[in-house]
Formats: sequence, structure tokens, C-alpha cells
Amino acid sequence: MMDDSTDPKGSHSSSRTLWIRRILDWRLWLGLAITVVSIGWAVRGIPIRNVVDAMEGANFWALLLYSAPFYTASVYVRALRWRHLTNPIAPIARPLLFRAESIGFMVNNLLPLRVGEVVRSWTLSQDSGTSASAIFGTVVLERVLDVVSVLALAGGALAYVGRSSDVGGVLAEGSFLLLPVGAAPLVLLILMRVAPEGMIRVSHVAMVLLPVHTREKVESLLRSFIEGLGALSGGRHLFWIVFHSMVIWLFLSAAPIWIGFWAFGVEIGSPVETLVASWIVLGAVGVAVALPSAPGFIGPYQLAFKAVLVRFGVEPATALAMGVLVWFAFWLTLTLQGFFFLRRSNRSLADLANHSD
Repeated sequence: MMDDSTDPKGSHSSSRTLWIRRILDWRLWLGLAITVVSIGWAVRGIPIRNVVDAMEGANFWALLLYSAPFYTASVYVRALRWRHLTNPIAPIARPLLFRAESIGFMVNNLLPLRVGEVVRSWTLSQDSGTSASAIFGTVVLERVLDVVSVLALAGGALAYVGRSSDVGGVLAEGSFLLLPVGAAPLVLLILMRVAPEGMIRVSHVAMVLLPVHTREKVESLLRSFIEGLGALSGGRHLFWIVFHSMVIWLFLSAAPIWIGFWAFGVEIGSPVETLVASWIVLGAVGVAVALPSAPGFIGPYQLAFKAVLVRFGVEPATALAMGVLVWFAFWLTLTLQGFFFLRRSNRSLADLANHSD
């Protein structure tokens, strides 16, 4: 008798069970609820016809053409940063990292629960022959770094606009909500790095009621995970991690928003003021997309644009339309890029979905 890994009927049954479990996952429904509420809040009081008119009046093709290289470059620089996180585990070629990053973004755009992070860990592990648990440790660290970067960006924007202003109020409230999201995992990761055996002992206490074989498996996974945190030790890797994070957030991620201002004919002020406004919008978007949502961050992304831009004097319909088209340029570019690398890897989206748990 064949097991499920070789029996087509068993494989089909396993896949069906996986999808049923996902559909029943409370996190999925929480994300969908937040998306629906965000969209409803964003469109409240705005005639849809005005939003459509604003989109028709924008230069979408120029927005897409000029934004796409920045999105691709952002993923590539993320791969360079990821290389410094994975080097303590094993040297991994940049093309493999870039491909895994691209596939991960595509999966996050198409599937719920941000399973793209798990998928890119599995993809890189398969392509490089390294431990999936250790690779996933670097992914968690990378996401924590992004949350810290967003908080720093929001803090800088707060210093520029002032907490008492309308924009400052939006950033302050969002940053306050995001602070524990970034601080708690960061503290936990640092403790795992500086006192790994102590954290292992804590895990023993936490799992005291579990079966012995389960505790042993969890400990093995935890040790592999801790192995993936080697880049926290500092030195050359830490310098490049910080440098690449600054390039990603201060330049590559802000540029498409600046292009969006131009495509919609929105005048913010001088080039420096427009750049600062782009950072402020980016900080708000970073805070918003940290919330659970539907695939591709739809809903919170558009709400962040509207919440900030109307306080810069932009018409609500134009602000919402800009949030829709800038988001769509991001979604389309990274989804197509991911599909390109998925085809080259001789995998299918179904393969990735089956390895997303």
C-alpha cells in the first residue's frame, strides 16, 4: 500500500484537507474582515464615479513603466540583504535568493495568511540544500527588521510634521499599534541569539505537558531556527543588513509613491517636500499592511494612502485613486515577476500551496 506522498489519491486528499483547514482558519477570516472594513472606511463619503474619473485622468502606463524597475530592484536588494542573513548558515548564490524572494512576494499577492514567507523559505531550502527551519529563522529576522525600519521611518516623519498635526496623529496612532509587533519579536530573537541554551530551557518548561517525541522535535526545530539568527552577531554582515534596509525603505520603496504623485499631477511642494511626503505615506502604508488582510494587502494599503494624503490637501477621491493604482502597479509587477521565476524553477502554484504549512 502506497503512502500519501506517492499515491495520487492520497496526495489529492491531503491537498483537499490542507485547503479545508485554511478556509476554516480564523486568521483568514480576520484578514478578510479587516480588508472589508478598510475598504468600507476608505470609500466612505466618496462617490465612486469621482474615484474612477481620477484614475482615468492619471497616467497609469507611465506609473507602471517607471515604478516596475524600482519594485524589481527592491526585491533584488532584499535578496542581497537576505544573503547576509543566510551566510552564517551557508553561502547561497544571489540568483537563488532573488528567485525565492520573487516567488514569496507572488505567493503573498495570491494566497492568504502571508504564506509566501513559508514558501520562500521552503523554496530556498530545496534549491540550496540547507535547513528549512534555519532559513525560516532568517525570514523572521528579516520581517522584524522591516517592522523596525517602518517604525524608524514613521518616527522620522513624526519629527518632521509634528505629532500634533493631522498626519502626525495618524502616524503616531499606527506606530503605537505596531510597536509591540516589532519590539516583542526583536527582544525574543535577541534572547535566542545571546542565550540560546537559556531559551531552550524555557521551551522545555513551556512544553512540559507535551509528549517526549513532540518536545524533541520542537527542540530540534528551535535549534535550527536559532542557527538562522547568526547575522545578529554584528560585524560586516550587520553593516550591510542596515545599509540595504535603508536603501529599500528610503529610496526604492518610496520612489513609486513619488512617481504616483507625478502620474496624478499632485503638487506637494519642492522635491524635498515631495520626498518627505513619500516617506510619510510609505510609513503609514508600512504600519497598515502589518495588519492581517486579504492577499496583496488590499484594503489597508488604500486606506493608508487616503488617511495621509487628504491631510496634505489632496482630494479624497484622488487620494483613494492613487492608492488603488500605485498598489496595482506593485501587485502586477511582483506577481508577474514571481510567475516568471516560478516557471523557471519547474514548480507550480499548487506545489507551493502544498508546502506553505
